[in-house]
Amino acid sequence: MEEFYRNQSRFLVGVDCIIFGFHAGELSVLLLQRKFQPALGQWSLMGGFVGEGESVDDAAKRVLRDLTGLADIYMEQVGTFGAPDRDPGERVISVAYYALLDTSRYDHQLAEQLGAHWVDIRQLPPLIFDHADMVRAALHRLQVKANRAPIGFNLLPPLFTLSQLQSVYEAILGEALDKRNFRKRVSEMDFIEKTDQIDRSSRRGAALYKFNQTAYGGKFKI
Repeated sequence: MEEFYRNQSRFLVGVDCIIFGFHAGELSVLLLQRKFQPALGQWSLMGGFVGEGESVDDAAKRVLRDLTGLADIYMEQVGTFGAPDRDPGERVISVAYYALLDTSRYDHQLAEQLGAHWVDIRQLPPLIFDHADMVRAALHRLQVKANRAPIGFNLLPPLFTLSQLQSVYEAILGEALDKRNFRKRVSEMDFIEKTDQIDRSSRRGAALYKFNQTAYGGKFKI
């Protein structure tokens, strides 16, 4: 086979995943404390390299599956980070993705074995390389997307209260929402359905709701 690009430079291609979860009532990111060089012991996003014959999207899905045990996580590309000196180990161009996770579903034991911890988005420790830039870019994209499409439901269990739903969007947007206005808007969305089940953990026994994917279609704005 003729080598058309044999005179061109060769680089490693990596993926890094910003995994968001609604943990302890706050928007949090799943971080790792690295067990290898470079940057041994420092805080990092979960990442890896694109394998031979593997697409970039498939590599990101593999990284997410290796950390969470899940194969059906909502995922969206954030952007490409390729400063020449971004990784002291080698020239690496990394494609960042953000993912949204219901924290009740992932494999907690697997995450613990890998040294993963949920960290409040407002209290992140110093991160290696350009990972802080990735988190900021991912959060901005999440906030923009959350005003256009019902992706926040990926952070919730299948059944949720309206208070939980409001808390999720307040955590994403980083601001308080007026309860009356929020519930008025929710009442106008036919894809948020009230069930006949009750949240027994709440003092007043709040009604539980669900997201109806089939009914969803068209405009969405909280």
